[in-house]
Amino acid sequence: MSRTSRTSRTSRTSRTPRSSRTSRTSRRTALLAVPAAVLLALVPSTANAYPNPGTVTGSVIVHDPTMVKTSSGRYLLYATGGGLGYKTSTDRTAFTAGSDAFTTKPSWWSTYATEAWAPDISYHGGKYLMYYAVSTFGSNKSAIGVAGSSTGLPGSWTDYGVVYTSTTSSDYNAIDPNLFVDDNGKWWLSFGSWWTGIKMIQIDPSTAKQLSSNTTRYSIASRPTGTKAVEAPYIVKRNGYYYLFASYDVCCNGTSSTYKVKVGRATSITGPYYDKNGVAMMSNGGTPVLESHGRVIGPGGQSIMADTDGDLIVYHYYDGNDNGTPKLGINLLSWSTGWPVAY
Repeated sequence: MSRTSRTSRTSRTSRTPRSSRTSRTSRRTALLAVPAAVLLALVPSTANAYPNPGTVTGSVIVHDPTMVKTSSGRYLLYATGGGLGYKTSTDRTAFTAGSDAFTTKPSWWSTYATEAWAPDISYHGGKYLMYYAVSTFGSNKSAIGVAGSSTGLPGSWTDYGVVYTSTTSSDYNAIDPNLFVDDNGKWWLSFGSWWTGIKMIQIDPSTAKQLSSNTTRYSIASRPTGTKAVEAPYIVKRNGYYYLFASYDVCCNGTSSTYKVKVGRATSITGPYYDKNGVAMMSNGGTPVLESHGRVIGPGGQSIMADTDGDLIVYHYYDGNDNGTPKLGINLLSWSTGWPVAY
């Protein structure tokens, strides 16, 4: 499960030497000439820096949601918990819960945990694929598995077994997988949580597991100093750039959660990724996309989905007006500035 320094959008007023009484009077006179609406627009407000989630109803308690849209227009959503929890919608607003993805949990899970975390659903080669993690909270004795289905519906999944693992002696954690297929048909799986950060391996499309001719484990995001809290990668390609979304800081603490979503971009799938200010994501970089605001606490565990009206960011947050209940958040993304902006 996606678990786990907040960037303030409030500008700091620089301090200057005291001016003469005459100078201060002149400035006050100039300010009075500026329309009030313009002055209000100049006042920074963290609370207004991010949009509230779009309206969703019904079964909306989730962690780490991943969603696709079928050819018939139905939304299939899977999330952390049990045998991977399932919800569905016909309009992206009203969601109903169904059975878990797996009627019977694969036997190999018991080596690592009893539940699966952070699924990643996509459609490639005429079938649905779902990568997922099996682990226990805070441990890097973890495994990534993969399953396939012709319909994507609960009970239809065939498990293909283990894709990649980590042990307590590893410097990475094999959880939070995300599959990306590039323009040349090459498959890549990013994953990771804490430790030395986000990793990536190349995947063989014929097996959905690591490509035997390339066993390199690439590093694409890290926090080498201070907290190690970066995880839950998700990669998309837009306007010639690869964009790496990740969740930063601490998840799963209700209204005490400090989770947030940041992004960087690269000209190569394996990086290096940089944020809007040119800071490398391997050096704690990341441009904020969503942070806590108002009743929306700790947004993260995100996935990105292309829909008919644009790209969506699908995530969980803790509702400050509902005792920190984890809920589904969906917003559209604008790319007009070259960087994703939620609205």
